[in-house]
Amino acid sequence: MDRKALINIIKFLALVGLIIEAMFSMALITAKIYNEKIGYFFEYWLGSIILFGLILILFRKHHMKLSIKEAILSVNLVWIMGGVLGAIPLMFLTHVSFVDGFFESVSGFTTTGATIYSDISNLPKSALMLRSVMHWIGGMGIIVLSIGLLSLINPTASLALFKSEATGITPEKITPKLKQTAMKLWQVYILITILDLILLKIEGMNWFDAINHAFATISTGGFSTKSESLGYWIHNPWILWTTTIFMLLSGINFIAHIKAMKGDFSGFKNEETKWYIGLFLVLSVALTLVHYFQSNDTLFFDATNAFFTISSILTTTGFATLDYSQWGHAAIAIIFMAMLLGGNAGSTAGGPKIIRYIVMFKNLKFQIKKFLFPNAIFSVKIDKKPISMHTINSVGAFFFLYIMTNALITLYLYASGYDTMTSLSAAIACVGNIGPGFGHVGPVDNFAFFTDTQKIVLAIGMIIGRLEFFTVLMLLSRDFWKKF
Repeated sequence: MDRKALINIIKFLALVGLIIEAMFSMALITAKIYNEKIGYFFEYWLGSIILFGLILILFRKHHMKLSIKEAILSVNLVWIMGGVLGAIPLMFLTHVSFVDGFFESVSGFTTTGATIYSDISNLPKSALMLRSVMHWIGGMGIIVLSIGLLSLINPTASLALFKSEATGITPEKITPKLKQTAMKLWQVYILITILDLILLKIEGMNWFDAINHAFATISTGGFSTKSESLGYWIHNPWILWTTTIFMLLSGINFIAHIKAMKGDFSGFKNEETKWYIGLFLVLSVALTLVHYFQSNDTLFFDATNAFFTISSILTTTGFATLDYSQWGHAAIAIIFMAMLLGGNAGSTAGGPKIIRYIVMFKNLKFQIKKFLFPNAIFSVKIDKKPISMHTINSVGAFFFLYIMTNALITLYLYASGYDTMTSLSAAIACVGNIGPGFGHVGPVDNFAFFTDTQKIVLAIGMIIGRLEFFTVLMLLSRDFWKKF
């Protein structure tokens, strides 16, 4: 690695680190408001601010232009750095080990929502705010990366941008176009967060809970301030339906939201969004009926919790109102299906993304037609526009990596002595950035019982899933490191 490339990466990491630490100041302000003890958190925070600031001052005359390889390495290092930066204050605030703090921090930044804490309600409010801030930064970060850097690194990461939205990226540098798009994304992201926050406050939450849940909802993260998650407000349908809707909105490509702000609603009319809404409605109605015929509650109560659960799992948010693992096998099958889907590309949601399933199903139809009518000319189209075989092959490769990653982690956990459902759902929940699963990692449980090594493996799974496999896999290639 030459000196210029090294400076590019260091400056990029310092810039991101400074942004993270600046946002962490919200946890310090929270501690001050509630007169909480923070250990050495302030000293650590101030030292980090000074360090990152000095790096940026030192290289202030260096014009940062990330090449493709530098971008790949930087993106990987950012998530690891975020895990470390978040782990240390969690150690000070909640007295957990570094591994536990790292797991929680990575879960926060990747918006997974899996936690090692059992008594969340009694955590210091500064720690709760810190976790929510991680979500909010990570949610916006992944949108900018997916529309910018990841669309270059991984061709399947920008599938939702078929309608000629320019990413502003060239193979050699980050252009101002991406910076302009990022600013628009931040504006919409902040606006939707504030709207959700205000509604939650009006509907019965206090300001602290409203801020934290708005951060966790719009980022599709799932960290709550209550041990019961949103089940704490189980008898407040306004809060539950508001959160259901905002989770659903956050699972839609944020470019569509930018367009909608200008009066252009075409982003909500593409195939991916239609399938996304359609699947949400079908799964929600099915879960409502299954739960209704097995419970003694009203239809409205069951529908509220069923629609909330599907919205939470489909968008990989991970909030819960009730222990849905007790709703029977049919309900578990429906929820498990939602776990495998994910939201839209270009959103804060994790998972494989709906658009990839559309591509694979259309390719299957294409292959059948090609077999039946070998001399006819067909093509795979999304929104009436043909897509290349390169894109189709990339989607196929993505699903292969998705299956293999989940299989390896599942087998590792199963070999460690855990039951099949716990092993499988823990793997899918982490790699898909969902949070809760089934078995010992169900909606009323946590991940604290795993060993340190297992927590590290699961945290790596979160990062791999969030970066959509290719970006991490490239680091294992010899060709990547040649002439770096």
